[in-house]
Amino acid sequence: MKRRDFLKASAALAGAAVGGFSCVEMGSAAPIEPPIVDKLSVRVLVDLTHNIFLRPTTVNRVTVQPAPRAKDYTKELHTQWGLSLFLESEKAGQRRALMLDYGYTPEALLNNFDIIGIDAKKIDALIVSHGHFDHYGGLIGFLDKYRGSLPADVKLYAGGEDNFCHRVQATGKPGEFSDFGYLDRRALAARKVGVVLCETPTVIGDHAFTTGQIKRQTDEKILPNTLEQFGMKDGLGCDATHYTPTELLGKTVPDEHYHEHATCFNVKDRGIVVISSCSHRGIINAAKQAQQVAGGAKLHALIGGFHLGPAPMDYTKHIVTELMELKPDVVVPMHCSGQNFVEAMQAIAPDRLLVASAGAQLIFGA
Repeated sequence: MKRRDFLKASAALAGAAVGGFSCVEMGSAAPIEPPIVDKLSVRVLVDLTHNIFLRPTTVNRVTVQPAPRAKDYTKELHTQWGLSLFLESEKAGQRRALMLDYGYTPEALLNNFDIIGIDAKKIDALIVSHGHFDHYGGLIGFLDKYRGSLPADVKLYAGGEDNFCHRVQATGKPGEFSDFGYLDRRALAARKVGVVLCETPTVIGDHAFTTGQIKRQTDEKILPNTLEQFGMKDGLGCDATHYTPTELLGKTVPDEHYHEHATCFNVKDRGIVVISSCSHRGIINAAKQAQQVAGGAKLHALIGGFHLGPAPMDYTKHIVTELMELKPDVVVPMHCSGQNFVEAMQAIAPDRLLVASAGAQLIFGA
């Protein structure tokens, strides 16, 4: 059976369990033409830090604005190990709004969503960067509150089938693991949310585009993180034809993050903005692939988690040095990037470093 036919059959089985709504479809494999937008705004809904003293700053024509203060003094923005971003773009007067990732818990996401004052009715599509709980943990709770405000045919754009795999984390004791959960396709189908698997570059809402699954082109390492288990039971879990016999038997194997993808915008007269939420496949790999998809476009900005938090300083400096060869105008580290990355940027390219935090807004374009 061909891979696409296999996945469609798996989706149909999952849909049968929730009243016949089949939630998974494959993105087109045809080459894309990345759209160009006039302006892009990135609002940080959830991140690891919140700097109440953040001041408006502009670096290389990119502006950061501080978070709004809550009208109710007993409420404050929540921070946590997780990431969620609200993306608004404009092209010839046409506006689009996308939501990328959903933090670790719905409590933090919904609290910040309310304080910042986001209108859920503006949202055109949903995106998940990869299948780690700190990026989808708040999704179902968010849908439970706001599904009625979203388009009837709203889609969740994901990088690949293994978003749905069961993941575990090592506890430090030999052979012992802690559960890291599933992204439950049955819960999505029950809430009438379709899933588009973007294994190849995909245009979203005529404004954004994805990298497709990120190829490893550099010496970047997949640093220790999670392990995954392939297999599906009663519509829960993942399966696909291109995995190894060991993986398909449901064995616990290192997570290679085949499904990870980055979300990108080509901003007029600036270049591409690459949002790589965790960069398990390598931030340089993600940036290079985005440029290739966009026909060699200039790299304007890199935003997100770069997964260098656990990396030693010498390796981090090596990555920053290689990154600067791509000549980004601005680099905005978040989430799992790590203090070593910030310090390496301050040492190597301080004029390109822009630091944001939960609630802040980044503005690209005129």
